[in-house]
Amino acid sequence: MGKTLVIGSTGQIGRQLLPLLQQAGLETAALARNPAKLADLKGIEIIEGDLEGNFEQAFAGCDRVVFTAGSGASTGPDKTLLIDLWAARKAVDYALKHHVKHFVMVSTRGADNPDRGNSPIKPYLVAKCFADEYLQRSCVPYTILRPGRLTDDSATGCITTRRPEDPQQQHITRADTARIIAHVLKSGQSKNTVYELYQGATPFAELIA
Repeated sequence: MGKTLVIGSTGQIGRQLLPLLQQAGLETAALARNPAKLADLKGIEIIEGDLEGNFEQAFAGCDRVVFTAGSGASTGPDKTLLIDLWAARKAVDYALKHHVKHFVMVSTRGADNPDRGNSPIKPYLVAKCFADEYLQRSCVPYTILRPGRLTDDSATGCITTRRPEDPQQQHITRADTARIIAHVLKSGQSKNTVYELYQGATPFAELIA
């Protein structure tokens, strides 16, 4: 079994995901523009690379990929285009070239229809929509996760995959999102499937194969 490559490893979800993958017994590589941010981690291969450039070298020997990178709320539409869309598309192309067996894309609630409502983050939703569609059409086996509004609360282990009617309930913790990613990779199932993720009352292992 090859390595699991985490793209977006220094982000808030990626940082929580790395030790979970280790605990699951998955050999892991982390792509980072600034490897010093991961200097405290042991047993994980750190690969230096910039998503705005060519980062194909990170895919060597990897048969699972997680794309949880994002431009961040403090950047403008230019970075949204370059990271959330273009870098994601490049990652899919590299995955196809290197025969990746499972690509987990961390997308977002609303990427299915950016025209729904009047969202102030519509450019971000459009970028995620096209990145998701590109992956779905690529022939790379995928799981697309679309979490609701992300919070920093502690993990609960319980979710729903049905969008709550009340927008105030359309949230999930980053900790639970990281645990679901690890579960999907460890099981090797849920391929060619899209899940929305929200806090709920059912253990996630019962809802996600």
